[in-house]
Amino acid sequence: MTSETPGWDAIDAALARLYPGVRARHLGTIIKWALGGPDPLDGISFYPRTDPVPHWHAVTFGMSELYGKQSDNPEDSGWGFEFTFRIRRHPDEAEPPIWAANFLQNLARYVFSTGNWFEPNHHMDLNGPIALDRETLIRAVVFTEDPELAAIETPNGAVQFLQVVGITADEYAATQAWSVVGFLQLLAARLPLLVTDLDRASITDDLDVADAVLEGRQLEGSSTATLALAEFGWRPDGDLIRLVIGAHVAPRVAETLLGRLPFGRSLRLDGPGSSAEFSSGNFFVGTAEDAVNHLDVVLTSEALDGLLRVLVPVAGTRLAPGAEPLVVEIVPTEIRDQEGNIVRTIG
Repeated sequence: MTSETPGWDAIDAALARLYPGVRARHLGTIIKWALGGPDPLDGISFYPRTDPVPHWHAVTFGMSELYGKQSDNPEDSGWGFEFTFRIRRHPDEAEPPIWAANFLQNLARYVFSTGNWFEPNHHMDLNGPIALDRETLIRAVVFTEDPELAAIETPNGAVQFLQVVGITADEYAATQAWSVVGFLQLLAARLPLLVTDLDRASITDDLDVADAVLEGRQLEGSSTATLALAEFGWRPDGDLIRLVIGAHVAPRVAETLLGRLPFGRSLRLDGPGSSAEFSSGNFFVGTAEDAVNHLDVVLTSEALDGLLRVLVPVAGTRLAPGAEPLVVEIVPTEIRDQEGNIVRTIG
């Protein structure tokens, strides 16, 4: 008899191999996304763990094709992955954290709404705490292969298990200035199975970690080739070119430029309506005829130093010394809660 849920069955079989005889706490969606519901995931299973540290191991159902084959891609099932998420758990905690389920639904909603998917070593700034009802320093995420769940083949195509790892703002800055891969190695040595712990401090507070990040950046530069920024744009301003950058992201742009251009690598900034590509060489600022919304900026070392000096989280408009005709406008960043209320202003 042919199963009506071959994709779901394949995921269940993979989980049964990892958790033989263990019953998961499963949170199902009442109205499916395909029927007009608000949640893309059909369900999330939470497995209680005691080792190597007490945690919940969450696995989603819905990023891949759980039922019949619908996409035209025969190799991958749906988006080609399911999320996993490991959340620190109190030993006597019997019910999974609802905030984690809501967060995974939000990630899925982002993918389904924008068409932007995730792969290992991708990253995302959350622009606020990962759990809005908790005091936590975890404000960004990176993605990696789940250390215990290997990719599987299903009747609908391949599915990779992509683990979401919560990190602090300082740690996120380190991944931008250096490398997600390198930083995850440092993190895994201190957090078994890369469990997300809302109560932990940043590992960059450890001098050994800070030294390792600095050494990696100095030797290898930054592996970040593109920054997608909600607070970035540019426009002609008389004889000048005005770069408009949010105060929240200005230091990140500066750190990443410093980790790219001196190593002969370019950096692309993608904003909502325009983009800019920065590289090193003979100074040039301009656009191609067939790309009016894309700016090319080629900087000498002197021009780069001038630009870095004005990429600070303080609102205002400043000429970049040695990089004329560039002028940088830093605009305040408003951090809002789930209800849209402004809870903090940067810059």
